[in-house]
Amino acid sequence: MVRFEIDTDFPELTTCDCSICRRKNALMVKVHESAFRLLCGSEVLRSYQFHTRTAKHHFCGTCGIYTFHRKRVTPDYFGINVNCLDEFDPAGIPMRAAVSTVERTAATPARCPATRGMCRRRAQRPFPSMMMATCA
Repeated sequence: MVRFEIDTDFPELTTCDCSICRRKNALMVKVHESAFRLLCGSEVLRSYQFHTRTAKHHFCGTCGIYTFHRKRVTPDYFGINVNCLDEFDPAGIPMRAAVSTVERTAATPARCPATRGMCRRRAQRPFPSMMMATCA
């Protein structure tokens, strides 16, 4: 079992169009490494690296779920799979579709797929700033 907790106010959620994130349909929140705590399960975590081998994508070796990754562009941050967070509801949180640097052009603006680019920031969020995740 992998358990971790994060401290965040969920300013936005992101999707990524790189080959691995697109295939695992990841929805992530970015948190600084100081706001991330791995509580247990380090022995079952597995990692996957590709391209520049800077980013490390971690997944549970028991159930195969993608849990989090250390980011390539900002290696002191983690991208957290919000679908792993216990009792998390992404409703109302702005979403940003990140466009990979390889495919980024002026003709391909990042748009929120859930709302077709019409994301709006919420004034209040009905969930705590500390969230815990469990996979088994």
